[in-house]
Amino acid sequence: MIRPISRAFFNRDTRRVARELLGKVLVRRDGDAMLTGRIVEVEAYLGENDAAAHTFAGRTLRNAVLFGPPGYAYVYFIYGNHYCLNVSCEPDGRAGGVLFRALEPLTGIEEMARARGIDFQKPSDLRLLTSGPGRLAEAFSITRGRDNGCDLTSSKSSLWIGDDGFRARGVRLTARIGITKASDRNLRYLLGGNPFVSGPKGSTVPRRKK
Repeated sequence: MIRPISRAFFNRDTRRVARELLGKVLVRRDGDAMLTGRIVEVEAYLGENDAAAHTFAGRTLRNAVLFGPPGYAYVYFIYGNHYCLNVSCEPDGRAGGVLFRALEPLTGIEEMARARGIDFQKPSDLRLLTSGPGRLAEAFSITRGRDNGCDLTSSKSSLWIGDDGFRARGVRLTARIGITKASDRNLRYLLGGNPFVSGPKGSTVPRRKK
């Protein structure tokens, strides 16, 4: 059973949220269809103190979702080609967000493949369903018009995030990829060895000092 994640989960430091989102499940309800995918790769963006974040220059009409409340979808269109899904973090009024970079498909694979226009029967193509932020958004039919501002903590939403009891193992940390600003910051979290991760495997997350 998949239970929705509480808003309190997202009302914390963005880096902690990003790490603990690994292993959680993204859920899309579309009519009678239910698409689910395990979150295996994310990146943290730290608000107005992060040159790579959409909120670096301050609050605008476009990025307002990222300034709170926490637990809401921020969707943007990039390169005139695809959408990217993020979730707002931090207390209301403080900017922060996590970008979803890759999912491991769980249910609704046929619907995902149809949305992506690929043959999911081929093992080599199965990975292409949700490996990468644009691919997962397309597989889940995520658009700005449909999903921006959606409450990701409510199972009444057509798009939400839940917990099915899975516990992430082998968490890795690397620099973010696909960006030019602040690209050296180690803010990309992933499940090492998972075939759906969209980029390099990375190094082990350092343990916190007691």
